[in-house]
Amino acid sequence: MTKDELRAELERQAKRYKDVYGGEVTTYAAQPDPERKPWRKKSNLLDEAFEKELEKIEKDLQSKEAAKP
Repeated sequence: MTKDELRAELERQAKRYKDVYGGEVTTYAAQPDPERKPWRKKSNLLDEAFEKELEKIEKDLQSKEAAKP
């Protein structure tokens, strides 16, 4: 069933409900899904210290490689 067929069927059912039962049909727009944001871990003191230590090690390695003739 395509979207157009589904719309036509729903319109037909709404019209029948109004005509046969004398009811009122209220239609609502579909609510959009909430935006999903990527999960990010907030860094704490240990994470920051680990990053600093890694940078320090990388600098040491680079300085040793640069010192080699």
